[in-house]
Amino acid sequence: MATLQDFRDERLRKLQDLRGLGINPYPAESKRTHATNDIIANFDNLEGQIATVAGRISGIRKFGKLAFIVVKDFSGQIQLFLQSGILAEIDSNNNQLGMDQLPLLDTGDFVEATGKIVKSKTGEISIETTNLKLLTKSLRPMPTAIEGFTNKEERIRRRYIDMNVNPEVRERFIRRSKFWQATRDYLNQNGFTEINIPVLEHTTGGADANPFVTHMDSLDQDFYLRISHELPLKRLIGAGFEKVYDIGARFRNEGVSDEHLPEHVAMEWYWAYANWQDGMKFMENMYKDVLQKTFGTLQFDLNGKHVDMSGDWQVWDYATVIRERYNIDVYNSSLDEIKQALADNKLEVKQTENTARGIDKLWKNIRKDVSGPVWLINTPKFISPLAKSNPSDDRSVQRFQPVIAGSELGNGFSELNDPIDQLNRFVEQQGMREAGDSEAMMLDIDFIEMLEYGMPPACGWGYSERVFWIFEGVTAREGVPFPQLRAEIDNTTREIYPEVKFE
Repeated sequence: MATLQDFRDERLRKLQDLRGLGINPYPAESKRTHATNDIIANFDNLEGQIATVAGRISGIRKFGKLAFIVVKDFSGQIQLFLQSGILAEIDSNNNQLGMDQLPLLDTGDFVEATGKIVKSKTGEISIETTNLKLLTKSLRPMPTAIEGFTNKEERIRRRYIDMNVNPEVRERFIRRSKFWQATRDYLNQNGFTEINIPVLEHTTGGADANPFVTHMDSLDQDFYLRISHELPLKRLIGAGFEKVYDIGARFRNEGVSDEHLPEHVAMEWYWAYANWQDGMKFMENMYKDVLQKTFGTLQFDLNGKHVDMSGDWQVWDYATVIRERYNIDVYNSSLDEIKQALADNKLEVKQTENTARGIDKLWKNIRKDVSGPVWLINTPKFISPLAKSNPSDDRSVQRFQPVIAGSELGNGFSELNDPIDQLNRFVEQQGMREAGDSEAMMLDIDFIEMLEYGMPPACGWGYSERVFWIFEGVTAREGVPFPQLRAEIDNTTREIYPEVKFE
């Protein structure tokens, strides 16, 4: 049975033969005039016209003086019809191949073909090719759809093959792009300004997460990769902007799960003179707009849950939900009572457990069974240190979270702008860090100083691409093109490149 190295050796021989004929296997330009799908979709208007197409060869058949090549580009595929007497002879000055050179081509190669748009005798739309040029000689065979490419680890490690063999994967990332474009369009249409903020921060904050640390040589100081967009964007509100947002990567040095990746794309917006109730109305409409533009529907079946995003949302009070489920008063129960509730529900209990973490675990045990959409409101202050207190009960904050298909798919607040209150909460979080909670927030004194100069009342919101993953119905690693994996070099690669030092 032929090995990958056998196939590669044969293609290297063909590469050498092509060079020997004066053909450049890797020219710098193509003069394509039409995408393949444009020709298929507009055949009645284009029949008989001359077109130049380009793409990857997915199939070659040769029958004496006739040959058929199927070429795929991003839009679709088309058949090239080649015949002796119609296809021009080899012309190395123009990188042009003739019929006799067709055996030097393989599936996976990229070619450019010029000819008349016709239908074959079997009725297939084709290019009656007069000129054929090689654009790229491939050295490895692409697995075919028939052979399959189904090993999950291999698919994720070589996503460029996965998207060629499994076109539905490529379509997923087109939808991912539409998701972020629709997000950006909705915000722009509602008067928000996109401002890119730093990824490297002296002090990182805005979320409970363990950061990545790096070092900047020019300043000889350690920096953190941002875990959130929040604090710089709120500084912009303090600077006089009234509606701002940013879309970009954030980094949380935590485990990989079906819903979480250490690196992922997220968006946050901040809106001066708006409160959390304004934000809830705004986001209900935004979800509908973005999901409709991304998926073409507002009806979803996700993890055995039917989710209808077209109607009104339910509103749940945090303390009420916890009390009804566990008979726990989130404000007055002892840590031992919370630990007992965790144990009774077969949930993890750590020695370093604190009230905030324990109550949050109890809520997440409820959340996993919620279809939604539901707004979770009135979160306890000790869980949300950056949100503004509720005037009616200062133990809770003006926070709103969407719960959909068992997940929290966003986070919004009436933003805290009292510098003294914010400093006290930062100090409390610092105490939690010193007690061993590496995810508690850092004390950002520059942010406190900004608040002392004054920041208007504002509402803030953020969501990550986990929204897309959930509605797409895929895990986190399947939902991004190139997730991080442990670096590995297989034996075949070591054998093919013996001159390379991999260690």
